[in-house]
Amino acid sequence: MPRLELNPNFTDPDAFYAALTALHRNRSEAESERINARLILLLANHIGDQAVLEEAIAQSVGDVDK
Repeated sequence: MPRLELNPNFTDPDAFYAALTALHRNRSEAESERINARLILLLANHIGDQAVLEEAIAQSVGDVDK
């Protein structure tokens, strides 16, 4: 069964960060929220495995509930 990869797995983390910040530059908060929602759904579709997605959801809460 696939598991959520929690260790660094980026081929180029700086390039990803630059692309992500550029994506949101000069956008309204509402536009950024829509972009984030679309990006989450695209990546979730790419992952596809329900157990991995649920693990990601659980991990994303982190310290928010503490």
